[in-house]
Amino acid sequence: MSGGPSHLPPFRRIQFTPDLLPSDVTGTSVFELDKNRFQFRAGPIFAHIVLADEINRTSPKVQAAMLEAMAEKQVTVDNDTHKLDELFFVIATQNPLDVMGTYPLPTPQLDRFLFKIEMRHIEKTAELEVLAQYPRPSLTMSEGLPQVTREDLLAARRALRERVHIAPVLREALVDAARALRSDERVLQGASTRSLVLMMPALQARALLRGRSYVIPEDIDALAPAVFGHRIECVPGVVDKRQVISSALAPILEKLSKLSLSR
Repeated sequence: MSGGPSHLPPFRRIQFTPDLLPSDVTGTSVFELDKNRFQFRAGPIFAHIVLADEINRTSPKVQAAMLEAMAEKQVTVDNDTHKLDELFFVIATQNPLDVMGTYPLPTPQLDRFLFKIEMRHIEKTAELEVLAQYPRPSLTMSEGLPQVTREDLLAARRALRERVHIAPVLREALVDAARALRSDERVLQGASTRSLVLMMPALQARALLRGRSYVIPEDIDALAPAVFGHRIECVPGVVDKRQVISSALAPILEKLSKLSLSR
């Protein structure tokens, strides 16, 4: 693909529909008569941030087109591999209330999402604040916010990973938590190793946002439901995955509670 990272759009939104094709996401090769050759035309997946809107409303074939991009930050079309940007990541939405015409995401794709966050109704005071902004267009409110560049974000990511400490006992605790979930009789499919790897920078980010240069057990306790909840599959009759995760973590966190985890 021609052009460097600066030539990529910072944000693209893909509206997933039943008639969408994989090439509508990844791009396709087009024959150019004037050059007498095929030229790859990048799809909307080539951006710094991609919003996959209602991802469960498209076919499994299109959903699978996202797997390589999300796992390896590259796209293969006609046996040619095209690298995605270092900053690339995906945010997806799905409507769990209306199941008509939807295709549930397979486990391998769910495993590529770090978090699954359930959107709930906001508090009354927050709703009043939203209404108080009328008739000012909502998008104009972001114009006055501080701007960051791609380079700023990549530098922040590198600093976070290098300078926020994760003690070896916490890494062991993550593995123990995953193994506890896998052996739990209420769980049919446990947490993957990928989830533990992806959870590491998430723990560092939470610690940094709270003014710490090291991760503590509270960070694991806070993030575990959002990281493990969509990855584990429970036996029929178990409806509260959060309780399953909490009970699996409890003895591990209790063991850690008396340890000092700073450098």
